[in-house]
Amino acid sequence: MKSVDLKLEIVVIPVSDVDRAKQFYEKIGWRLDADFAAGNDFRVIQFTPPGSACSVIFGKNVTAAAPGSAQGLYLIVSDIAAAREELLGRGVEISEMFHDAAGVYAGKDEPYLFGRRRVTGLDPERRSYRSFASFNDPDGNGWLLQEITTRLAGRIDASATTFASASDLASALRRAEAAHGEHEKRTGGQRDENWPDWYAGYMIAEQAGTELPL
Repeated sequence: MKSVDLKLEIVVIPVSDVDRAKQFYEKIGWRLDADFAAGNDFRVIQFTPPGSACSVIFGKNVTAAAPGSAQGLYLIVSDIAAAREELLGRGVEISEMFHDAAGVYAGKDEPYLFGRRRVTGLDPERRSYRSFASFNDPDGNGWLLQEITTRLAGRIDASATTFASASDLASALRRAEAAHGEHEKRTGGQRDENWPDWYAGYMIAEQAGTELPL
């Protein structure tokens, strides 16, 4: 039996001041999809982060959760340094970039997940899934930027490669260009006439988490 698609499209975040939360998410550049009220007892606001298939909602009588109790909300980015700079430019207080070095729990910053401690700076090898930055909304709901450029094997259907934005596509092209330069060095430094096919194969393999071309 074929499984029915189950698409996660809404995450509820608890806030204490609806208008203050609305101003914050507008300030950081998220798309306002809806602001609907029914009398004085119900109001729901929906925002969508740029390039995201999932939105957030908050409002009045939307959730019984305590304001600020939503933590570990991941925002996946292809260039964490650029994403952090954009948020800083929008007036957001955001942490320094940090990484999760396996087995290393040293550092002066606060814990972020499962008792691990932040190690300052980007992952030294710039590996996918390892570099982070964090910020909170006015109620303290906690967001994590996580840099992913190469997905784990099986995470993406290689026959359905997509890019969330023009900037994500441009970043993928730059990584393919750098890898292709190394490819040309290995093949004697000759210009590769079939570079578009090589780029395409590299970008699809990178997203799908399969073996990269050499």
